[in-house]
Amino acid sequence: MSNTLRPPAVAGLFYPENPAELRAWVRAALAEAPAHPPARYLIAPHAGWIYSGEVAAAAYRCIPPGIRRVLLMGPVHRVWTPGLALPTVDAFLTPLGPVVLDRAAIAALATLPGVTLDDLPHRDEHCIEVHLPFLQSVIGDFTLIPAVVGGASPAMVANVIEACDDGRTLILVSSDLSHYHDYDTAKRLDAQTARHILSLDDHLVGEQACGAAAINGLLYYAKRHGLGAELLDLRNSGDTAGTRDRVVGYGSFALRPAA
Repeated sequence: MSNTLRPPAVAGLFYPENPAELRAWVRAALAEAPAHPPARYLIAPHAGWIYSGEVAAAAYRCIPPGIRRVLLMGPVHRVWTPGLALPTVDAFLTPLGPVVLDRAAIAALATLPGVTLDDLPHRDEHCIEVHLPFLQSVIGDFTLIPAVVGGASPAMVANVIEACDDGRTLILVSSDLSHYHDYDTAKRLDAQTARHILSLDDHLVGEQACGAAAINGLLYYAKRHGLGAELLDLRNSGDTAGTRDRVVGYGSFALRPAA
């Protein structure tokens, strides 16, 4: 079993800590999510589940069978990193058990430009963790490559995707959209951001999506490999569990080989 574990930082805060309650929440969210064709390249939000979990579930329902590994990339919220930071631990722990990291792949990625090994940006970060119980429920057994992205260029992020994209790896980018606008303003801004993503515009900024750097890398990669994007769900916290005076936007997207 793993020697070093990264314990949960937001269990009981962003999602249920009780395993039975957690599994029931996942089942209900997946059952309500609309069905879309399978996709190995996804963008999904990372807020507390009561706010964004239903939107994220639309992406999880697209996960195809046969996935054995997940490259999960999201923004740094607490500790900055100039490129991409990968952890040195052996597993990330959730209430459903440990998710083992692909240490060999991480060691290889650490040789790429802009990639460092650093546990500190991961210690209290939620953008990776909140996806893991859903992935454990949908995929079952898989290995994980968790990367937090700070100032990395689209090319740096795309190079990491390129190194991991073996046909059985899910590429998942974790990002929310606009933050703390009123409901109508957020809907307008998020619709604009969705159009940029659907057109594979890899010049998003943080005001449009907190995970802009990781999204830009995925879109850069998508253009290089002939992928097209589909909008799965687009809502904000005013639609789910919050007031409408100060909302956060959420979107789920799938990318697949263009027809």
